Amino acid sequence: MRKHVRRVLATTNVTGNTEYLNRLTEVVDSADIDAVALIGNLADPNTQDKVAQYKAIFKIAGHFHVPVFYIPGPQDVPLYQYLREAYNIELVFPMLKGVHGKVAFGPGHIAFVGMGGHILDDEHVTPEEHEELRYPGWMVEYELKILNELKDYVKVFLFSTPPSHKGMNRDGSTTLEELIKTFAPVAAIVDDKEFYHEFLGTTLVVSPGKLAEGDYAVIDLRRRKVETGDVR
Repeated sequence: MRKHVRRVLATTNVTGNTEYLNRLTEVVDSADIDAVALIGNLADPNTQDKVAQYKAIFKIAGHFHVPVFYIPGPQDVPLYQYLREAYNIELVFPMLKGVHGKVAFGPGHIAFVGMGGHILDDEHVTPEEHEELRYPGWMVEYELKILNELKDYVKVFLFSTPPSHKGMNRDGSTTLEELIKTFAPVAAIVDDKEFYHEFLGTTLVVSPGKLAEGDYAVIDLRRRKVETGDVR
């Protein structure tokens, strides 16, 4: 395992496309990648067998030979199926690290922290994990309260909801915007409608593109630079 995480390959919305995911294996091997971040939706929301897709996706990711940090998307439901397969595969491939409401550590004193699903600022939203994955903002803040204990770590956030950005007039979650401003991760990797990278305070926010469309991005955490790629 590498001693530090500098270059992170990130993508969103695999949506069951194992062909494109397999092609990322070559990119990881050739582009000096230290870690991979997969932002849900991992399975195709229209498939009749998400369990089989999770198994196939996790098995491919387990052969990247670098730490892989991942979260579910709004359509990775029912959540128990996703979590069960994640648990089973991580016993076989310990370099796979799900960070849905959790923290996982990479080499070189770096912490990946994340939360999947739609994150809504309405405090009266009911958490939902069966038909669609969604959480009220206050619940995300509670689940990620471990951030208060990670002050000495370089942090990378993973969210399948983008933060709002008033300076850029970008819609998103104000809860996530405040979390980013409060804890100042070096990067926040999110799922949004299109590719972009911009700074929110001192944090580099990256929407890396959708793997189902062939897109990914490589984020250099040290240089704070982003390169785009395409596996089509």
